[in-house]
Amino acid sequence: MNIREVHKRFSTDEQCLEYIQQMRWPDGVVRCPVCGADKVARVERKATSKNKRGWFFLCQEATCHNQFSPTSGTIFHDTHLPLIVWFAAIALMQNAKKGISAKQLQRDLGIGGYKTAWYLNHRIREAMGEADTPKLGGIVEVDETYIGGKAKGKGTGYGRYNKQTVFGVRQRGGSLRLIQVKKAKADVAKSIIESHVSPDVELLMTDDSTIYPAALKMMDAQFQGKHRTINHISKQYVNGVIHTNTVENAFSLLKRGIIGNFHRVSIKHLQRYLNEFQYRFNRREVKAEDAFIETVRRLAGFKPLPFGVLTAEKA
Repeated sequence: MNIREVHKRFSTDEQCLEYIQQMRWPDGVVRCPVCGADKVARVERKATSKNKRGWFFLCQEATCHNQFSPTSGTIFHDTHLPLIVWFAAIALMQNAKKGISAKQLQRDLGIGGYKTAWYLNHRIREAMGEADTPKLGGIVEVDETYIGGKAKGKGTGYGRYNKQTVFGVRQRGGSLRLIQVKKAKADVAKSIIESHVSPDVELLMTDDSTIYPAALKMMDAQFQGKHRTINHISKQYVNGVIHTNTVENAFSLLKRGIIGNFHRVSIKHLQRYLNEFQYRFNRREVKAEDAFIETVRRLAGFKPLPFGVLTAEKA
């Protein structure tokens, strides 16, 4: 859904609120987020203020009487931004192939401060994280890349780089997984392959790094006879169907986004950026409106992410 369509369909906060209600309770039955009861009444406020909506739901259960709205207990909870700004931000992030920075979001949407735009950006990314994804099959490529730059005062050699490893797992013609780890080691590769690649895979493609044969040796021979490598050291990049070009193409898109739009990203929040790129990449063939609907539904289903919790997370 593009910005014009968003503005046309959601020109008021009330329209956004009704849409969130539909996404949160798609069967049309509003339930109390505290006790789960469906005996609720809509109560109109006699007087409204800048920070209070003109109505709320009241749970009718005798032991509850909780007051709530469609945004209560969600990532939208207690937001100081109009919901129309949220919806516009979702559309911009969904449609930006290489991502959109908080500074650009601040300018495009007229958000007062950079910190507010940054917080908005990361809350949307939080809902783009995918759990319990199905394992990949067919022909699957696994590779690693490195995100980061030089660390000040670290001398020479590899130790002068402050880089984080990102593993990419991509099914040809299918989905992508991007996983942040501290180091590219055999046991880490083993865990990633076991978590994201089906034992019934047709072929498993990697480069000639020694971590992959070592990882597969730890895995009860479930990928025996299916592993193929391409020798990048000898400048060979394609040998028939054997290559890792499709996962490397995804890495290229990620890095162009980081360098061109974000310039640099914090290691502490890197996995959220990876989630965003993975989420958008895996929906590249999905209609824009359907992707927008799914993102709003996810936001309505995620718990609040307080600013203090977000900034206090350890790297």
